[in-house]
Order: sequence, then C-alpha cells, then structure tokens
Amino acid sequence: QVRLVESGGGSVQAGGSLRLACQASGYTSCMSWFRQAPGKEREGVAAICSGSPYYGASPKGRFTISQDNAKNTMYLQMNRLKPEDTAMYYCAAENTGGSLLSPNEWNAWGQGTQVTVSS
Repeated sequence: QVRLVESGGGSVQAGGSLRLACQASGYTSCMSWFRQAPGKEREGVAAICSGSPYYGASPKGRFTISQDNAKNTMYLQMNRLKPEDTAMYYCAAENTGGSLLSPNEWNAWGQGTQVTVSS
C-alpha cells in the first residue's frame, strides 16, 4: 500500500493562502484531498486523476489541485481562505473505482495536516 505524508498546514487569517502537499511513496495516478472538521463527516475537497482535476462543492473556485508526477507529490493551493475551511486535511490514494469525492472509495490515507483559519 502506498504511504502518504501531508504537509503545509497551519494557522492563517481569513483571506489568506496556504499550499498543502502530499508526498506519496510511489507513483499513483489518482489522488485526492479530503477534510474533516470536528463533529462533521469527512468531505471530498478535490481529486486529480491522470492530470484531470475534480472539485467538490466547498472550494468554489478558491482551491487548485495539482500533481507533480516526478516527485510523486500532490498539492492543494488554497486561496481566500475562510473560517469554515478550518479542518484536518487528508490526502488519499488507491481509489477503488468509485466516486473520487467519496471517502469510502479510497484505501490509502495520510495522517492529516491541520488548517486553521481565524476571522
């Protein structure tokens, strides 16, 4: 199973930006970002498969997913952050073939990186 390590989380003020990274132990054609706030279900943020991006409803044009295959690394550029973006962000790999934005369809997960946005 591929191993995943997230980085880049932190605390920012509303309107700020962060860039998350997910380093995989090997090449994987499809990867995704999820987030989970306290007391809420894990939510699909974005996914990328063979260079094609897919976005959930929450980013609404503020987030951009990308992938550097040479580095086995996926990124999530988050701009115009809002307090409601506060959550633990997880990357995932090894999709089962189902929905790219459903957490139930991914077999490999990272430990997560915390994003906190203050108003």
